[in-house]
Amino acid sequence: MPQISQLADTYFSQIFWMLVFFGLTFFIVGRGMVPKVMATMADRNKRIGDDLGAAEAARAAAEAEEAAWLETEAKQRASAHELIAAAKHQAAQATHDSLAIATARIDADVSAAEARIAEARAAALGEIELVAADAAQEIALRVAGLTISADDARGAVKGTFVHG
Repeated sequence: MPQISQLADTYFSQIFWMLVFFGLTFFIVGRGMVPKVMATMADRNKRIGDDLGAAEAARAAAEAEEAAWLETEAKQRASAHELIAAAKHQAAQATHDSLAIATARIDADVSAAEARIAEARAAALGEIELVAADAAQEIALRVAGLTISADDARGAVKGTFVHG
């Protein structure tokens, strides 16, 4: 077969060109492109690591700031509760004072009214005694034909009022 007889003539030539081709490929790709790709990947990994570190530092700073803010908020809330309690106490005290003043004023008004009522009652009783004494004189004169003095009629009416 003629193809097999040519094999020995071209076999060394094919191996030579295959080694030349793979050698060039190795040097171009292996020595030229792969280090650049690896350097790019290492740079990218370094940037990612730096970014993750910066993000972690920012997160820690944000958590610290949040903790400080929560502490400040708690202090302000406690201060607000103290102010509210003080305001409630002042309002209760002011209400108590106002009620005491109003009660004193009402008590004074009631006492004055009771005094006026007592005076009016005494005046009314005095007038009733006079009217009753006049009526008693008039009745004694008309019914029995007796003339009674005004002092005796008042004394009799007064005695009746006292003893009921």
